[in-house]
Amino acid sequence: MNYENITVLREEKMATITINRPQALNALNGQTIAELSTALDAMNEDDGIRVILLTGSGEKSFVAGADIKEFSNFNAKEAEQLARNGQNTLFNKIEDMNKPVIAAVNGFALGGGLELAMACHIRYASSNAKLGLPEVTLGLIPGYGGTQRLAKLVGKGIANEMIFSAKMISADRARETGLVNEVFSQEELLPKAKELASVIAANSPMGISEAIRAVNLSDTDAGYEAEIMSFAKLFEMADKQEGVNAFLEKRKPNF
Repeated sequence: MNYENITVLREEKMATITINRPQALNALNGQTIAELSTALDAMNEDDGIRVILLTGSGEKSFVAGADIKEFSNFNAKEAEQLARNGQNTLFNKIEDMNKPVIAAVNGFALGGGLELAMACHIRYASSNAKLGLPEVTLGLIPGYGGTQRLAKLVGKGIANEMIFSAKMISADRARETGLVNEVFSQEELLPKAKELASVIAANSPMGISEAIRAVNLSDTDAGYEAEIMSFAKLFEMADKQEGVNAFLEKRKPNF
């Protein structure tokens, strides 16, 4: 499929989706959200793809935020629909994917851009990255899950500080708080993300899919039960048999 605002590159068992609106610092508009959603659906259904990388074009910006011009004149009902559709179409979809999504945050990740990165399962950042939720400077709050995911990742205190002050934080500070996993130079960022993706891609896709589901429920009362049921379910799957046989036979598994 041809896209206008994103590119998709397949390499072995991974796919790299790049948001490609450099003239707008890769800001999210409605079309970009729709294209990302379509591409992710295709990747989720492609058995040859086991890990997805998400990044932005250029060295300045991952995603510098939402395209404010699109919703500047919305009323409350239209704003509710915007937030609800965005969460259901893209942000929640990423979190609930059957395959891991790694964000390679290259530069600014602000507003909707940080919300997009937080929806991913793992975040690597470049050393020049700046992350923040500046919505209160517009008289708004994050609407694509930012208040919820940031608090879960870094705790309420730091989340409140970032949201209330609207300050950007550095990549190193983001790593200290647990907002990103690792920080690399701009040149190393994508190769390091691909290196991690290759390691993940060698593991059981069935196991990883169930692990995503269980981890996503870790802050709910259903988490422990979900882990038990996923653990049991995998005993009926081919990946478990291959993994156990490979261990007993002292060889690498072939998932």
